[in-house]
Amino acid sequence: MTLTHGETTGTHGETTDEAAIRGLILRWAAAVHAGDLDTVLADHSDDIVMFDVPPPIEGVVGIDAYRETWPPFFHWQSQGACFEIVSLQVTAGVDVAFAHALLRCGSREELAARPDGRLRLTIGLRRQQGRWTVTHEHHSFPIEQ
Repeated sequence: MTLTHGETTGTHGETTDEAAIRGLILRWAAAVHAGDLDTVLADHSDDIVMFDVPPPIEGVVGIDAYRETWPPFFHWQSQGACFEIVSLQVTAGVDVAFAHALLRCGSREELAARPDGRLRLTIGLRRQQGRWTVTHEHHSFPIEQ
């Protein structure tokens, strides 16, 4: 880890930016789990690009399109599905950062059939007007071989 621009390390060896981004992502995941759309959207840029598990294959572009993806997910989740981060790694530069995570995400039946199955999440962030904002999300499940 290289420290720049007066960064310091936290208790887990993270820079303060990495810790702030970790907090942002954990708040986002808790909001997804709670079905709290305002908090899900709070730290996303207006020009967010998301590649999600469901179509469209070309992704979702813009905060309005991103907003529209969540109500169906919240409905599915309200029927007992899980959305829980199990690992999260964050790397931050001066103005750009990324994170990758594995999540338990699925219905009770899906998780019972594949208890080790994980959703992959990659997040790209940009520092905008002094704060970190999510500009890219990619969600995917590995293809079974």
